[in-house]
Amino acid sequence: VQLQASGGGLVQAGRSLRLSCAASGMPFSMYVMGWFRQAPGKEREFVAATSWNGGSTRYADSVKGRFTISREYAKNTVYLQMNSLKPEDTAVYYCAADRDTVVVSHRNEYDYWGQGTQVTVSS
Repeated sequence: VQLQASGGGLVQAGRSLRLSCAASGMPFSMYVMGWFRQAPGKEREFVAATSWNGGSTRYADSVKGRFTISREYAKNTVYLQMNSLKPEDTAVYYCAADRDTVVVSHRNEYDYWGQGTQVTVSS
């Protein structure tokens, strides 16, 4: 199983970025897909997740209304559209996969992890 995250970068506050995570070596449609982030000196925290069929999503309170998670089955890819970015969104963003039918937010529930992509938001 491989999860390849991309799309990070340096942006000004208020701008947008879209992260992508391409999955391979797994039945993509059978996994909950999630995004987490880790800022320097902090624990890895949940950002968003989507169910195997995209019918259920879950967001951290800090990103609700600004971030949107989606998945494209033809490309085995999950996206995180991040709008109205804030300096406190600065972190390394990781995608993760959980073979489950329930969308969960605890990192220990996820089976596979990508390598992370850096997002830096300047004020």
